Formats: sequence, structure tokens, C-alpha cells
Amino acid sequence: MRIIDTHAHIFPPKIEQTATNAIRDFYDRPRMYHAGSVEELLKSGKSAGVEKFVVFSTATTKQQVENIHDFIIEMCAKHPELIGAGTMHVEYEDVEREIDRIYSSGIRGVKLHPDFQKFDFDDPRLFPFFALLEKKDMFVITHSGDNRYNYSHPEKVARIAHMYPKLRIIAAHFGGWMMWETARKILVLPNVYVDTSSTIGFGGAAPVLEGLKTFDRSHIFFGCDFPMWDHGAEVRKLMELGIEDSVLEDIFYNNFAAFYGL
Repeated sequence: MRIIDTHAHIFPPKIEQTATNAIRDFYDRPRMYHAGSVEELLKSGKSAGVEKFVVFSTATTKQQVENIHDFIIEMCAKHPELIGAGTMHVEYEDVEREIDRIYSSGIRGVKLHPDFQKFDFDDPRLFPFFALLEKKDMFVITHSGDNRYNYSHPEKVARIAHMYPKLRIIAAHFGGWMMWETARKILVLPNVYVDTSSTIGFGGAAPVLEGLKTFDRSHIFFGCDFPMWDHGAEVRKLMELGIEDSVLEDIFYNNFAAFYGL
């Protein structure tokens, strides 16, 4: 079965362990399966049959945006298995210039993590950014839902989806991490997609099985959430849920391949 991982964090060598520990602490995990290096990503993924990986890192300050983009662009040039996604910060000033720069390098998406970055997904300062992505047919991946914070509440994601109906939004973690029922009620929208990352690990089988009944099945992608989880384990968890093979094939590969134009 062909597989694309649509949700993987990678970091430069000098900060990979610090950044990985920060993710571990944010989610109060006892351990992480890997450090967030490109080498470990490729090793973990390829052992499970993953062919392509959507990779990104999160800017927690505006000063980090360009450096992260330089790193992602460099890694994608070195490793054709990688599909790069950019980042953005609400305080970054020259958004259009930077989005044009990464677009010219081949990047077609941007990842936000509002709860980690500490700004609302529907902050009005981001409206020009969303309008620009919509105009350039770039997608946005966002962490969605957190029962500890309100920054990425599914309602905020739904608001942006309604405001920018041609903007394709991937609402990670089946639309609402730890808020799956709310996500199923308000994020079934034509321009909203979801991934499976950190869903079974935190919520068990129910959010996936219920999500399959609710969301358009062509709008569901496989995501590992590396380095939090191991690819082999995440693939097995999904395959053990009794989902029919044709649906699994779509989730693992076909849906994102069509979405991205592979």
C-alpha cells in the first residue's frame, strides 16, 4: 500500500533535540519516539513504506520565519521525498514578499500551530496572509483544537474557511485535537480537510471511526505527527481499525496525491 505522511516536524541539527523536547513538554508526553531530524524521519518512514513526507517547522517568533524557510527549502532540495510547507508568524511584516519567495522555491503550503505560537487562527492580522494563500492556491495546515487553549478552536478554523472559501485548509488531528465531537459538527466544509495525526494516540479508535462517518472521505489524509510517533506504529494502528482496503488506500495515498497534484 502506498503511503504519504502529511504531517511531519523536522528541525536543524543544532536545535532538533531542544525542539523535540519542547513538543514533548507541550503535550505532556513521557517520551518521544524520535528526535526531529530529517535522517530519523526518513528512516522511520521508509521502514513503514512511506514514499513522501510533508515537512514543516513552527516559527514561535517573527525572526524565525525566514531561517525556517531556508532550512525547509534546503532539505527539500536534498531529499526529493520531502514536500515542504512554510511557516508564518502573526507579527511578521513582509508577508507577501516571503510567501512569494517560498512559492518560487516550490513550496505550496504553510503550517500554523496557533496554540504553540500563542495567537488566534482567526486573528485579523492574518487576514491578508490567508487572502494571499487563497489567491496563489496555496494551502494552510493548522493544528486544530486543544481543550487547554482557545487559539485553534474549530470554530476559529470554520470562520476562516467561510471567509476564504477557496482557501484549502488542512485541520490537523481529525479537525480538533481533544475536541473531535466539536470538529465533526462544524468543520465538514468543502474547503476543509483533516489528517489522522495524533488522533488514535490520544483519542483511541473512536475519533477516527466517527470521523470516517462524518467527513468527506476524500478529505482525509494520513499523518504521523513525527517525531511524536513512529511511522510503523501509526500505520499499524490505522490498519487495525477494520477500515476497508479501498478507503485505507485513499487515506494513505490517493487523497493527498489528488489534493497536491502528484
